[in-house]
Amino acid sequence: MSDYKNVLVCVYGEEFSSEETFDQACEFALKEDAKLYITTIVDPKPYASMSRFDKKIVERVKQQAFEQLQAFKQKAEEKGIGEVETILDVGTPKVRIARHIVPNYKIDLIIAGETIGRIAERAITGSISKGIAKRAACDVMIVNNSGEQTTKA
Repeated sequence: MSDYKNVLVCVYGEEFSSEETFDQACEFALKEDAKLYITTIVDPKPYASMSRFDKKIVERVKQQAFEQLQAFKQKAEEKGIGEVETILDVGTPKVRIARHIVPNYKIDLIIAGETIGRIAERAITGSISKGIAKRAACDVMIVNNSGEQTTKA
């Protein structure tokens, strides 16, 4: 068994297959007796054009993300995970996770769902989960849509 003590799972939004990823992260955290961090990064860029007409759109998205994080936290606690913490952040997900969350929370392992967003968008910006794996200074497990895992150590 490895020494993973702080496991981060990335959830929320169309970019990640949240439920399957979350379930696998919970199983892993239980097996390793690790603290589970659940994060959502709200990327304000997709809302930039809408914010001209609706100044509070990003705040509403953040509120929705907060509520979903709390629901995931409750599910994790119901599964028997002793230590669960949520992290809501704003910015570019692959950068915020790798450069801010990983070092500040001493993350040992990131579990992220395979990007399932729009094909054209992925071609331009790249996969978020692969971007996290490329930048993170810890192990990364990417869970694809069929539940299979790819790990970058």
